[in-house]
Amino acid sequence: MSYVAAVCGKGAEVNQVKEQLLQSNPVLEAFGNAKTVRNDNSSRFGKYMDIEFDFKVLVKKFRILKHPRGERNFHVFYQLLSGASEELLNKLKLERDFSRYNYLSLDSAKVNGVDDAANFRTVRNAMQIVGFMDHEAESVLAVVAAVLKLGNIEFKPESRVNGLDESKIKDKNELKEICELTGIDQSVLERAFSFRTVEAKQEKVSTTLNVAQAYYARDALAKNLYSRLFSWLVNRINESIKAQTKVRKKVMGVLDIYGFEIFEDNSFEQFIINYCNEKLQQIFIELTLKEEQEEYIREDIEWTHIDYFNNAIICDLIENNTNGILAMLDEECLRPGTVTDETFLEKLNQVCATHQHFESRMSKCSRFLNDTSLPHSCFRIQHYAGKVLYQVEGFVDKNNDLLYRDLSQAMWKASHALIKSLFPEGNPAKINLKRPPTAGSQFKASVATLMKNLQTKNPNYIRCIKPNDKKAAHIFTEALVCHQIRYLGLLENVRVRRAGYAFRQAYEPCLERYKMLCKQTWPHWKGPARSGVEVLFNELEIPVEEYSFGRSKIFIRNPRTLFKLEDLRKQRLEDLATLIQKIYRGWKCRTHFLLMKKSQIVIAAWYRRYAQQKRYQQTKSSALVIQSYIRGWKARKILRELKHQKRCKEAVTTIAAYWHGTQARRELRRLKEEARNKHAIAVIWAYWLGSKARRELKRLKEEARRKHAVAVIWAYWLGLKVRREYRKFFRANAGKKIYEFTLQRIVQKYFLEMKNKMPSLSPIDKNWPSRPYLFLDSTHKELKRIFHLWRCKKYRDQFTDQQKLIYEEKLEASELFKDKKALYPSSVGQPFQGAYLEINKNPKYKKLKDAIEEKIIIAEPLILNISISD
Repeated sequence: MSYVAAVCGKGAEVNQVKEQLLQSNPVLEAFGNAKTVRNDNSSRFGKYMDIEFDFKVLVKKFRILKHPRGERNFHVFYQLLSGASEELLNKLKLERDFSRYNYLSLDSAKVNGVDDAANFRTVRNAMQIVGFMDHEAESVLAVVAAVLKLGNIEFKPESRVNGLDESKIKDKNELKEICELTGIDQSVLERAFSFRTVEAKQEKVSTTLNVAQAYYARDALAKNLYSRLFSWLVNRINESIKAQTKVRKKVMGVLDIYGFEIFEDNSFEQFIINYCNEKLQQIFIELTLKEEQEEYIREDIEWTHIDYFNNAIICDLIENNTNGILAMLDEECLRPGTVTDETFLEKLNQVCATHQHFESRMSKCSRFLNDTSLPHSCFRIQHYAGKVLYQVEGFVDKNNDLLYRDLSQAMWKASHALIKSLFPEGNPAKINLKRPPTAGSQFKASVATLMKNLQTKNPNYIRCIKPNDKKAAHIFTEALVCHQIRYLGLLENVRVRRAGYAFRQAYEPCLERYKMLCKQTWPHWKGPARSGVEVLFNELEIPVEEYSFGRSKIFIRNPRTLFKLEDLRKQRLEDLATLIQKIYRGWKCRTHFLLMKKSQIVIAAWYRRYAQQKRYQQTKSSALVIQSYIRGWKARKILRELKHQKRCKEAVTTIAAYWHGTQARRELRRLKEEARNKHAIAVIWAYWLGSKARRELKRLKEEARRKHAVAVIWAYWLGLKVRREYRKFFRANAGKKIYEFTLQRIVQKYFLEMKNKMPSLSPIDKNWPSRPYLFLDSTHKELKRIFHLWRCKKYRDQFTDQQKLIYEEKLEASELFKDKKALYPSSVGQPFQGAYLEINKNPKYKKLKDAIEEKIIIAEPLILNISISD
C-alpha cells in the first residue's frame, strides 16, 4: 500500500485519499489482527480490495470466545485497556487489568516489541484521518467495551415450579454497566438472556434457557456484536475512500487472506480457511499452470505436456450442493430433532466414505478401521497441501452461529445509535420468520463472489515463506519451508517452467533491447520485427535448440542464453559509451580551444580599456584631492570666524548672567536683612512652589489640551453668541443676569449631585461628600449640619417611650462614667439596663421622687462581702 501511494499522482485530493488509504490499515489491523503462535500480528480476516477501492472482508469472529494457548484476542482489546486515558476508561466502565476480563488470555497479553498504548494512539489518529467523527469513534469504543464486559456475565442454574431448569445472572453489576453503555433497559436484556421466544405464523412460544443455552446466547451476542461492528467499520472506511466518479477505469486488486492452516487441533475455522485456500489454489492452477501450457499451444511451440494435480475434486468434496461437506453440515443444522456433532460425523461417514480424499475411522471403508492416528471423533481430508485432521466437536454450533431473536430485538431497542443500526432485524415492524443463513453458507457465497472477481483479473503472486516458527532471524527450518513450498503449489509451477521456456518476449521489445548487438539491426531496422530478431540471433550464432519463434513472441529455453544476451548487451553498451565519450571529448576540446582564442581577444581588449580607465581614474582622483584640500581650508576659515562670533555672544550672555546674579544676590541679602531668615526662606519656597505648580499646570494643560480645547472654544462661542443675541435687550444688566443664571445653574447642579451622593441615615456615619466649589463652603457645612440634625430626628422618632427613657439613662451614665471608668468603652455598644435593681418599686424611692421634681441619681454601694449562700 505504501508503494502504491508513493508512485501515484500528486495533488491535495490525491494526497488526502492516499493518507486515508494508508491510515485505514491500522484501524482494520487493530480490530481484525491478533497474536498467534506463528505471527505476532496475524490477520484473522480475509481482505480483498480494488484499488479504486472496495473492501470485502471475512472475519474470524470465533476468536472472540476462544483462542489457542500462546495467542491473543484481537489487538483492539489490549490497545484500549493499555492506551486509553483514565477518564475514557471510567467513561467506558473498564479497568486496566487484563485479568478482569474472561475473553482475554493472560499468558500472552504482553507481546515483546509491541507497544499497545502507542498503537492505540495510532489507531485513534488513523480513525480521525480516515474520516471518523469524534462521536463515531467513541461509539465504536463503547461497543468494544460492551463485548469485553459480555464475557464477564456468568449464570447460575435455578429450578422452576414446573420442574424446568432456568438460568439466572450471578452478578447483575456487569449487566447494569453493559446496559448503561448501550442504552438498553436492564430488564429487557436480562430477559433476553433467560428466555427464548419462538414464533411460527401467528403463534409465539416462550421457553426458558438453561445455563448452557444462556452461555451460548451470551457468546453468540458477543460474536455477532463484534463481527457486525467490524463490517460497519469496513463500510464506513469504504464510504470515506471510495472513488467519486462512476466511470469504471483500470483497477488493481489486492487480496490479503489467511494462509493454509494445519494445527494440532483443527476445527470449523481451519476447515473453512483451508476450503478458501483450495479455491485459491484452483484459481492458481487455472490462471497460471494451465495458461502456461495454453500459451505454448497458442504460439505453435512444440513442447512436452506436464501433468499436475488438479484440486477440483477436493473443492467438489467440500462445496458440492448435494453431497458436499458444507451442504451436509447445513442440512444437519436445519434438520428437526436431536442434532449433534456425532450425527454430523455419521452422515459424513455414510456419504463420503468412498471418496478418495476423505478419511474417517468410523466410515465403511475398512482401510482406516485400525488407523490409530485417526481418532473416532475426527475426520481427515487430503488437501493439495497435505492431510489435515479435523476435530468434529463444535462444527454444528459454529456453523449455526444462531443469534436468538430476543437478543436482536433487545439490541434494536438500544438508545445507542450504532448498536441499533447493527441489528436491523430486531425491528418488530420487519420481523422475518425465515431462518438466517449458516456461517458455512455465508462463507461459501463470499468465496464464490471472490473467485468470480479474481477470474476477471490478470494475477500476480507474492508468496511469503516463513523460515521458522520461533519468530527469530538467521534460522532456517528446512521441513517448514518445504511444507510451505508444497502447499503453495510452487513445485508444479517450477516443473512447468523447467519443461517449457524460461523467458518469452514480443518481437518488438526484444529487437529494441538487443539491436545494438548486430550491425545489420543497428541503429535502425526497417523490416518486420520478427525478421530483425532472426537476423540478430543468426548473427550471434545462438544454438537453434535454445530458442523458438512463436506467432508473436520469441521463446528462450535456458536462462543461460538470456544471461549471455544480457552480458553481450552490457559489453556493447560499454563500447558504445566509450565511442560516445571519445566523440564528446573531441568536441569538448575543440569547443574549449575556440573559446580560449575568443577569450584571449576579449581579454586583450578589456585590458587596454582597463589601463586607460585606470590612468583616467588616477588623474581624476588627484584633482579631487586638490579640490578637497582647498574646500577644507575655506571651511576651516569660515569655522574660525563663526566660533569667534559665537564666543563673543556667549561672553555677553555670561556677563549679563553674572550681573543679574549679583543684583539678585544683593536683593536677596537686603530681603534677608529686612525679613530675617525665616521670611526669606518662606518667600523663596513660595516662589519655588509656584514655579513647580505652574510647570505642573502647564504639563496638565498640555495633556488635556486636545480633550478640553473643543469644549472650551465651544463654550466661549455659545456665550459670545448668547451675548450678541441678547445684548440688544438688556445691555446694562446682561452681565448681572448671566452671572445669576450661571450661579443658579451651578447651585442646581450641586444639589442634584448631592442627591446621588447622600450618606446613610445612621447618626454615627461621618461620611459627607466633598465640596465641589469654594464659594459654597458655608452652604456645604450648613447643609451637612441640617442633614445630620434631620437624620438624628428621624432616628429618635423611631424610639418608643420606653426606649427614650433607656437612652436618657444611658446619657446620664455617660456623663458620669465617660473617661472615668476603665470598662466604659466596651459597655457603650451594649443595651443599657438602668432598672435592673428594680429601684422603682422601692417605697422610699417613690416618696423621694414625688417630693423632688429634678432627676434623682442613685449610686450603688460598693460590695465588700459576698455570701456564697446568696
